[in-house]
Amino acid sequence: MTLKVAVFTGTRAEYGLLRYLLTDLEEANEIEVRLIVSGSHLSPEFGYTVAEIESDGFRVDEKVEILLSSSTKVGVAKSLGLGTMSFAETLDRLKPDVLIVLGDRYEALAMAQAALMLEIPIAHLHGGEISRGSLDDSIRHMITKASALHFVSNEQHRQRVIQMGESPSRVFNVGALVCDHVLRTSRATGPVLTEKFDFDFSVPFCMLTYHPSTFAEEDPQVTLRNIFQALRVFPNLNVVATYPNADAGGKEIIGALREASELLGSKMLLVESLGIENYHRAIEASMLVIGNSSSGIIEAPFFRTPSVNVGSRQIGRVAATSVIHSGTSVEEITRAIGKAVEVSWDQVTNPYFNGGSTSKAIVELLLSNNLESKKVFFDIVSEVL
Repeated sequence: MTLKVAVFTGTRAEYGLLRYLLTDLEEANEIEVRLIVSGSHLSPEFGYTVAEIESDGFRVDEKVEILLSSSTKVGVAKSLGLGTMSFAETLDRLKPDVLIVLGDRYEALAMAQAALMLEIPIAHLHGGEISRGSLDDSIRHMITKASALHFVSNEQHRQRVIQMGESPSRVFNVGALVCDHVLRTSRATGPVLTEKFDFDFSVPFCMLTYHPSTFAEEDPQVTLRNIFQALRVFPNLNVVATYPNADAGGKEIIGALREASELLGSKMLLVESLGIENYHRAIEASMLVIGNSSSGIIEAPFFRTPSVNVGSRQIGRVAATSVIHSGTSVEEITRAIGKAVEVSWDQVTNPYFNGGSTSKAIVELLLSNNLESKKVFFDIVSEVL
């Protein structure tokens, strides 16, 4: 009997992690894949990255528009409501046996809410993680409680999901999905990047991705300005920056990045999206990653590239020794950058890598587990943990 698996993606970063999982799902004879694309993928302002998905050869079964033009908190809340209504109709048409949702975005929460009410089992990826400085933290845990299967990125996260009342028999430590990209992707070379983006990737540069800190008392424009002030202490370091997520306050960050790009001229490349392969190659070629993206914590250590995690957005995540946490002041960021570029990180161990293919492990577990949306709360006794 064929297993009908719906896969949801609402952002470029999410799709980048899901790509090899989509490939392995489609190659499994017992599985029928339905891909649902929404969120910033469908927005020209954020690069219309659904085109990247289609160019990779995947069939998009449903394109669901949910983004409003407002990037305020009220606007995001309204998009969440619109998403829940629209995704309910989508899932009712597709009628999947299981829905795969990754991470902690509000678009994913809208999809999970719709699936929960339609009694469609949810397989959640990357649960149990902590990022105390953003609303994503609460969203991630909400999706966990709605989900029937859990594919987590390390053992600490597995124990945390169990602590939330999920049965140990339904929580699997498969490592981070980005492992497959590192192991299986042939990335573009520096000269190819230089030609493609008309920017010299042979000159020392840093990768910058800065998102709104939706759950912290930080002024994103002030913090971003302080990052650029700190980078002035390192005049030989160029900047490659990507757009933030479509969160409340994201448009203001885009405006500030555009202003910085005009001031720095040829020393800065600003793009909506590099694409996952180009992004990883750029991380590998860079001197450091700076900002508050989870990619600086989960992905950068694979390439032995140090990262400066600015502010509180990612506080609480398990991190390699190459991740340097910094406050938001110019002085703190400057010290962190100095440490990043002065120390060798050749011996870094990534806590999100378990030695195998995460995607293939997920496919096998989907096929071998009973998919049931109803579940009971698992009470912990001291011996379990």
